[in-house]
Amino acid sequence: MSHSYHLEKHYIQRTGWLRAAVLGANDGIISVTSLIMGMAASGATSHTLLITCIAGLISGASSMAAGEYISVKSQVDIEKADLDMEARELQRNPQHELKELTQIYIKRGLTAELAHDVAVQLTANNALEAHARDEIGIHENTAANPLQAAGSSALAFSVGALFPMISILVSPEQYVSVVVMIVGILSLAGLGALSGHFAGTSKIKGSLRVTIWGIIAMGFATWIGSLFNVSPI
Repeated sequence: MSHSYHLEKHYIQRTGWLRAAVLGANDGIISVTSLIMGMAASGATSHTLLITCIAGLISGASSMAAGEYISVKSQVDIEKADLDMEARELQRNPQHELKELTQIYIKRGLTAELAHDVAVQLTANNALEAHARDEIGIHENTAANPLQAAGSSALAFSVGALFPMISILVSPEQYVSVVVMIVGILSLAGLGALSGHFAGTSKIKGSLRVTIWGIIAMGFATWIGSLFNVSPI
């Protein structure tokens, strides 16, 4: 008799890099595009806008990488502290921890006898792993990875910031702000749909959500920029 195994790839396995990538790309498009829109509204030249865009890309990517690393590293430290605490409790009070694990499975719907048997077997196999997964909620699919998050965020931000940069390079100076705005809106719509695809959610809802907030940010930046005048005399 042949045996076949069906392995499913769930969307939750993508959270480690997807959240950082989407956040980075979204921030790269919105923040740099809004920055350019505000500068353009103030009367800055295309050359100034390009320099501003490059500076925004470098500083933004560095900031995103550092912020993601620090944030996720803090999560890793918390997870490690919880695991160390649980390891000590397993050494000091193994029977109490066994009862605790049993109660968790009972609350999930198992009978008392079956819950006890499951707890005993999982404890014998890897007690710390069982408690980490079922008591604390730490799982390998959602475990934090600081370097992965930092790299994904910085790279995604840089890619997002390339859209306004390319817009500045290819558009005539009198139409820079219009082209940057159109490209920014279209790229945000595409990003929202793409993130919805990878997350297994509605592409339309994801696209609208990202695009609407992006338009609001661009509009606000344009209004602020219009209050100033940096045009050469």
